[in-house]
Amino acid sequence: MKPIVKWGVGLAVVVATTIAAFLVGARATQVQVVPVVRSHIVQSVVATGRLNASARIDIGSEVTAVVQEVRVREGDGIRAGDLMIQLSDGEARAALQQAQAALAEARNRAEQQVSVAAPMAAQAVAQAQATFDAAERELQRARDLVARGFYSRQRLDEARRLRDTARSVLESARVQAQANERSGVEQALALSRIEQAAAALEVAQARLARLRIVSPVDAVVLARHAEPGSMAQPGRVLLALAAQGELRIDAGIDEKHLRLLEHGMPARAVADAFPGLPFDARLSYIAPAVDPQRGTVEVRLAVPLAPAFLRPDMTVSVELLSGEKQDALVLPAGAVRDADRAAPWVLALRDGRAVRTPVTLGLRGVGAVEIVAGLQEGDEAIPQTEKAVDGDRVRRSAASARGRGFEVPSFISG
Repeated sequence: MKPIVKWGVGLAVVVATTIAAFLVGARATQVQVVPVVRSHIVQSVVATGRLNASARIDIGSEVTAVVQEVRVREGDGIRAGDLMIQLSDGEARAALQQAQAALAEARNRAEQQVSVAAPMAAQAVAQAQATFDAAERELQRARDLVARGFYSRQRLDEARRLRDTARSVLESARVQAQANERSGVEQALALSRIEQAAAALEVAQARLARLRIVSPVDAVVLARHAEPGSMAQPGRVLLALAAQGELRIDAGIDEKHLRLLEHGMPARAVADAFPGLPFDARLSYIAPAVDPQRGTVEVRLAVPLAPAFLRPDMTVSVELLSGEKQDALVLPAGAVRDADRAAPWVLALRDGRAVRTPVTLGLRGVGAVEIVAGLQEGDEAIPQTEKAVDGDRVRRSAASARGRGFEVPSFISG
C-alpha cells in the first residue's frame, strides 16, 4: 500500500474514534459532583428553646381579703422573707389580741391553782381532820356518859351523827387536796386550758401571717397582678417570680437525635436578641418519655455563667456538641443516601459512570458527614438532587470543575 493511502486510513480511524467519543460524551448525563475533602467537622444537635429561671413561682393568697399595700414592681429583686403584699388585717389582729389574752388568763389560773387553791385545799384537810378528831372524841365521851347513865341515848346518836358528818367533810377535803396536787386532776385541767389557749394563739398568728405575703426565695418579680384596693382570692395569681440562681434552657429535640444525647454534654447557645454573643451551656436533663404529638424529647440545659443580658423567656438557639474531629474525610450531607439507615451509600463518579458505593459514616455535622470507609480523599460523589442512577454514563458539569471544594457550615460561631 502506498504511504499516502496508509496516511489516509489512519486519519480516518482517528476521526472515527473522535466522533465515537464525542457521541458517547453527548449521551452522558451532565451532573454536579462534590469532592471528598479533609476538613474539621463538629457533630451537633441543633434546637430552639427558651430561657427559664431555675424555678418560676406564682404567688397568691390563701384567704379572701382586700389588698392593702403592694411593695414590689416588675423587675424588682427581692430576698427571701421580704414583704411583697400586705392584705387587710384589722380583724385578724383583734383575734390575735383576744387569743393572747385568753392564754394569759389560762396561765394565771394555773398559777392560782398552784399558789392559792392547792394550799387552801391542804388547809381544809387539816381543819376537817381536826373537826373529825374532835367529833370522834365527843362520841367516845358520849358513850361513856351514856353507859354511866348521865346522858340519854339520844345524846349518843347526836354525837355519832356529828362524827359521821365530820368524816364525810374530811374525805371530801382530802379528795379536793389530791385534785389540787401537781399530778392531780385540777392541775391537769389547768395545763390543758393553757395548751388550748396556746393553740388558739398559734391559729390567730397563722391567720395574721397569711395576710402578709412574703417571698419564699431570693427572686426577681416578673409580673404584678395586684393593686391596692383589689380583692385577693385563693387561686388568683397576684405576683409571678423567677427564683434567682442558675438559668436553664428548655428545648425540644427531635427524637431521631436521642441516641446522640448524653448528660453533661457541652453546648453553645445564642439568644435571638443578641446573635453576636454566644454563651456556654451544658445538658442537665433528658425527659424519660417522648412527646407523641410532636415527636420530640424535652431537654434542659444548665447555664452556669449566664451573661447579664439574659432574661427569662428569651428565645435561644442551641447547638449541643456531641463530637469533633480536626482532620476528617468530609462529604456534604446531601450526597449521602440512606444516611439514617443501616447501609448508607453514595453515588460516586468513577470512569465516567455513576457507581453505587457503600460507605461507613462517622460524625455528622450541620450539612456535612464524616466518611470513615468507602471513599478516599479526592473521590467525587453525585448529590441526591442530580438526575442520575447507578450505572448511568455521566460527566462532570463545568460548574463542578470550577469549584472543587466546599466549606463545612458552622451553626454558632464565636
